[in-house]
Amino acid sequence: MNRTLLVLLASIYFGFVPHARTAATAEVLEFTSTNLESNPLHDPALRRALICVPSQLAGNTPAPIIYYLPGFGNSAEKFIKAKTNWLTFTEKLAKEVAPMRVVVIDGHNHWGCSQYVNSSAQGNYADYICDELVSRVEARYRIPTKGIRRIVAGHSSGGFGALRLGIYKPHLFDAVIALSPDSYFQVTHLPLVQIAAVSNAPLAEVRALMAAGSAKPLPKNGDFVYALALCADYAPVGPDHPGQFEWLYDEQHRFRPEIWQRVLDADPLTIVQKNKNAFLPTQSIYLEGAAQDEYKANIGARAIYEVIKDRPARSTFREPLGHHSDHTFDRLQAGVAWILTR
Repeated sequence: MNRTLLVLLASIYFGFVPHARTAATAEVLEFTSTNLESNPLHDPALRRALICVPSQLAGNTPAPIIYYLPGFGNSAEKFIKAKTNWLTFTEKLAKEVAPMRVVVIDGHNHWGCSQYVNSSAQGNYADYICDELVSRVEARYRIPTKGIRRIVAGHSSGGFGALRLGIYKPHLFDAVIALSPDSYFQVTHLPLVQIAAVSNAPLAEVRALMAAGSAKPLPKNGDFVYALALCADYAPVGPDHPGQFEWLYDEQHRFRPEIWQRVLDADPLTIVQKNKNAFLPTQSIYLEGAAQDEYKANIGARAIYEVIKDRPARSTFREPLGHHSDHTFDRLQAGVAWILTR
């Protein structure tokens, strides 16, 4: 008797039908965000998300969804073009941990990354994700009615975004996976914003870049661009001045501690230190940073864990070998496995 016939007979006997598909499939969700329309940087309001579905999830079978936030400089558009890695990961996750749908979100903006927060200097990216994208995805795909329904995950800037969205909408996201998240800015970001390319930048140039928005090409120095993005994300002037943000230095290149404090106030570490109820008791928080992280993100992730480890929310910290961006798929899978293990 051949193997095909054996499988068919077993299927009939045990009451299941094997799926014809053997690999994950991809969809692209495209819609115009009302939260991003008329954003001050004139970035596209039309956004696309990559949705990866493992072969084990036929039709509209309920399953948890991972909402993944790319790091600085990346976007869903990049991953749509290179979706093979995501499809491979989704299928591997389903076979080795549990079948889940994976949604890769686009939070890219003119400065490189929105950090997935609301800011009058760039647009309301947190609301675009939480109030629009999630509901559109789940109009197509059902989630479980209990247990883990949604996981918000991300790496680097995306890890920061996962923590912030997990705090911002704790009832929406049951779990957070923060891989090498931007955090502990006093250690990780302060040295960067004090280098000459940032501190010596003429204020007139900063204002010109700010005024031009996406109409003006970004400077070539990546550290300068990152500092611009930090200020746009965390130090907007206010809703009456769309697109405008405070710079960290004055015209005489003197450091402005009051603006730096605004950046610190956006740090997930600062937030959990100040807010004992930052996460719900029902949430699970997976914090992680590579041991040789060149940006010291492991130090920030560990510091957050030390603050929240004795609080009601379930939490852990892991420090795998490697550098900032090494083995991110394996690290994400480890986070999912921990989330699902109780």
